Order: sequence, then structure tokens, then C-alpha cells
Amino acid sequence: MTLTLRAKDWFHPDGFPLAVERRDPQEPFGLHTHDFSEVVVVTGGRGIHQIGRDAWPLSAGDAFVIKGRDEHAYPDPQELSLINVLYRPERLKWDLADLGSLPGYHALFTLEPQWRKRHQFKSRLHLSPAEIGHVVGLIDQLDAELKARGPGFGFMATALFMQLVAYLSRAYGRSRSPDSQALLRIASAIAHLETRYAEEIELDDLADMAHMSKRSFLRTFQAATGQPPIAYLIQIRVNRAADRLRATDDPVTDVAFAVGFQDSNYFTRQFRQVMGVSPRAYRAANRG
Repeated sequence: MTLTLRAKDWFHPDGFPLAVERRDPQEPFGLHTHDFSEVVVVTGGRGIHQIGRDAWPLSAGDAFVIKGRDEHAYPDPQELSLINVLYRPERLKWDLADLGSLPGYHALFTLEPQWRKRHQFKSRLHLSPAEIGHVVGLIDQLDAELKARGPGFGFMATALFMQLVAYLSRAYGRSRSPDSQALLRIASAIAHLETRYAEEIELDDLADMAHMSKRSFLRTFQAATGQPPIAYLIQIRVNRAADRLRATDDPVTDVAFAVGFQDSNYFTRQFRQVMGVSPRAYRAANRG
């Protein structure tokens, strides 16, 4: 039976959604899942990382993201040292700002966890010694803030985690391995959707960015994200519309046009489908 690790056993009782766990060395650990996510950085030794029924070798410099639902294990560590940065994305209060413009972010935090089996884990991020030093430095600062828990620690810890995510995303973007490059091409299409969502989007242009045929791109995008590109785009537009509804008094029609919808009735239908309520009801419920 697979063990499930619970957030209440790993995070501080105050509920803050970040924690650092060091495993030096990592002892053998059987298949398990957790109700939180984690960024894993291998700082020394070697080992095997099992995900479901598949397994791949680990070495110092490997960095990857484990989503809570991912069943994984470390069955044969050989002086393996890990740092796990645990996080609860649904409770993190952070502004992604222009992080969505980094293909490496989408590759590392969205696509790579889904593509491990397809790419035999060869698409993983592998840090250079200098990059490992920088990453460990950020994590050390994060850990110190979490341990001291002084005034403003939540702000500082969140800022340090954001730096860690951005740095790893940029590092992934510098990867030159063929499998990582393949993943980055899909990630570039996602970054285009995230940053140009209000513009007219053509599937042929997205397929060109990914260096794929339109048919192959549609199939690959669906496999990587769980939904077709148009549905993904509508989700982005609705989320951006929700931001505007909370922050402004702009008419609903103006909000619809601002995020890329050309028909306010269609916008209302799509908003209700995603959010469960109409735009006006959403604004009324989410304004102070």
C-alpha cells in the first residue's frame, strides 16, 4: 500500500505553505505520495528515482519537481543527498508577474512532470556546480527565515522561493540537451499563450513555435497539459478577466474585450463554465 505524506506532519503549525527538508544522506524510501508539491535538488551522491513503475538514475546537480499526486520512491540511494523544498501552491500568496514568459518555467513546473515517462527522464534539469551553489544559497536563506520566523518572515520566505523558482526556470531555459529542447519548444508555445492571450492566436503559429506539424502539436499539447490549446487559452483569458473584475470597475464588456474575447455573451458563458458563476456575480462576491 502506498504511503501518503500529509502536510500537517511536514509544515509548521501556523500553516505557512513553505518548508525545507534536508536528506543527507537520503535513506531508502518506498513508494509514496503527498498532499503537497516539492522542488527536489540533488546535492551529492547517486541513486535511483522511481516514479510509478519506471525508474531513472540520479546524480548531483539533478533538479526536478514532484507534484503531490506523483507516486515516487528512492529505493537504492548511494550516499545520496537531497534538499526538498516543500510547497502548497494553493496556499502560496505570490504574484507570478511575468514568470509565465519563461519557457523554462512551464517546462520545469508543468510539462516535465507530465513527460517523465515519455522522455525517460532525460528532459530533467541538470545544474552545473556553480548553479548548484547559487540554488543551495537561496535555499539556505529560505531555511533560515523559516527557522527564525521573525517579523516579516513570510514575505521574505515567499520572495526567496520566487527567486528559486525563477532561477531554476532560467537554468532550464539554458539547457542544451535534445530532450529538454523538445520540451522547451512546447513551453514556448505556452509562454506565448500566457503573454499574448489578448491577441488573436493561430494554431498554425503555435505549431510553428514548437517545430511540429499542427496535428502533432495538438496531440502533444493535450498530452502535456491535459487540455487542447484553445481550452488552455480560454482558461487564461477567464483568469485574467477575473483579476480585472476584482481590481477595477470596468464594464463587463470592456473586461471581455481587454482579455481577448470578441463577444461579451460568449465571454459570459465561458466565464460561468470555468468559474461557476457569471462575471457580475463573481465581481460582487470578490470585491471588498
